[in-house]
Amino acid sequence: MNEQISNILNQRITKTSKIQQLLLLGLTRRQVADLVTNGNYGFVQNVYKKMLEAGTFAPTTSASAFLPEIDYTFSRRFGVEIEAYNCTRERLARELREAGINVAVEGYNHTTSEHWKLVTDGSLCGSNTFELVSPILEGEGGLRELEKVCWVLDFCDVKVNDSCGLHVHMDAADFTMNTWKNLALSYKNIENVINAFMPTSRRNNHYCKSLSGISERRILEANTVSNLRAAFGNDRYHKVNLEAYARHRTVEFRQHGGSTNFTKISNWVLFLGRMITFAQQAKVETGTTLQNLPFLTNDQKTYFKLRTKKLSR
Repeated sequence: MNEQISNILNQRITKTSKIQQLLLLGLTRRQVADLVTNGNYGFVQNVYKKMLEAGTFAPTTSASAFLPEIDYTFSRRFGVEIEAYNCTRERLARELREAGINVAVEGYNHTTSEHWKLVTDGSLCGSNTFELVSPILEGEGGLRELEKVCWVLDFCDVKVNDSCGLHVHMDAADFTMNTWKNLALSYKNIENVINAFMPTSRRNNHYCKSLSGISERRILEANTVSNLRAAFGNDRYHKVNLEAYARHRTVEFRQHGGSTNFTKISNWVLFLGRMITFAQQAKVETGTTLQNLPFLTNDQKTYFKLRTKKLSR
């Protein structure tokens, strides 16, 4: 059934036709609204009424048995690692503290802390390089704290270059094996869509390798996280890093280019959060276009479409 839904969403037909097919498939009006009209229930209701009036189908009470309502409210715990340069760690720490951010200057480490950390990173190029690592953040409140940090980075004239990346950790403690497999396959299936709104330097390099070489069969056959990690060669330098689960109980996304821009960072965090929410129920099929990604709002699709156009110049 999940594949049938994806096939309908990927058809080059009108929204009304998609709504009709999904209703006939057995989805509720609310489910169809979330998938097709960015939550516009009224539009779906009008199509539904016309179908009833035309005798196209009789209403059924068993429709919702297959796909529960999807609540995309962002409440997941997450963390970010911002790689950058052009400001001493001491000065940046001072400015962050003045802005009310709890931060410490430390040596390179992988310890999860209750404060932001400014650490060294030998892979970066430029003067006064650093990595700014967040504590565990949560949902919209975490995004607001991240936004304040970005204000300070801008004030300090922090810069990024091709050696810099933005790594996002998402809490994976509640993942089932189906969620893990759906997430891995979804990212693999839409990797080219994601590549298009990423800088060329982040499409396939040593620190964020493509998932194209990962065996779909091995992903599907995995029955433990350890098996799934083995399918990825137990290599943390993939765009989706499953090795983070062993240390932090997270999944790490390594593809995004270095950035201090809150709009870019927050849109990517929300993209990942919504993809995970969708993966709890289904995977995104191969060939799905940006416009047909079922977990994005229309505004988010517009944002990533514009990023794609800008990076294609």
